[in-house]
Amino acid sequence: MEYLKLFKKQDYVIVQMMRGKANVLNGPMVKEILDTFQTLQEDDSVRGVILAGQANFFSAGLDLIELYDYDKEQMRSFFIDFGTMHIKMARFSKPFICAITGYAPAGGCVMAVASDYRVMADNPKYTIGLNEVAVNIQITNNLIEAYSFWLGRGKAAELVLEGKLLNPQEAFAAGLVSELAPLEEVLGRAEQKMQHYLQADPNILRLTKYKLRQSWLEKINDSAKEDLEMSESIWWNPEIRTKMKMFVDLLLMKKNAKKA
Repeated sequence: MEYLKLFKKQDYVIVQMMRGKANVLNGPMVKEILDTFQTLQEDDSVRGVILAGQANFFSAGLDLIELYDYDKEQMRSFFIDFGTMHIKMARFSKPFICAITGYAPAGGCVMAVASDYRVMADNPKYTIGLNEVAVNIQITNNLIEAYSFWLGRGKAAELVLEGKLLNPQEAFAAGLVSELAPLEEVLGRAEQKMQHYLQADPNILRLTKYKLRQSWLEKINDSAKEDLEMSESIWWNPEIRTKMKMFVDLLLMKKNAKKA
């Protein structure tokens, strides 16, 4: 695999994202994550999964620099794979924990909210949340339902409309993350929680997880044709493209400044 490293423990797997230091999501990485979760779901020797980032970054979200240059066919494939990845994670029947080792805005949060438990590095500079409105990307109904499951519908609506990112303390208070820990302890805490989950009978745990998520999972739209068409329409809107180009140019400028 190009962007993921898998560490097999006795009965669970740690999936570490390894695309640069920020783990920004492009088409091939999303497909790799999607395929990996499908494989781990079907592997009876794997009883749980921990998804981790690298120091200071879980995932900084979508790779807008690369995605901006995708053609319409590439972008449609990306939207479909990205939505399917989230659904696959939300429906993952085994214990699923995220070790949030730093920044987790937008796409990073999309993966995190699908998990059962989220341990986040406790540093006020890190942020997490669904800030799609702030970066001119259309949020889907599936993501709104996931966010609402953890935060409650009212709070989720407030934060999504603001495009607000939360620091770790705010995220913990809101119920977006389950536990805070120093950066160097995040993965260890996630493993401790996994060991706790794995003490339960696996069939009872899977059925209980489904029952707890049933109201959420029943609202998932697999085809989401309307959301897809809306996302595409907004993505290719000339006014939005102009705003996005300005944002991409700013990202490129910051990137080049760091190299200098």
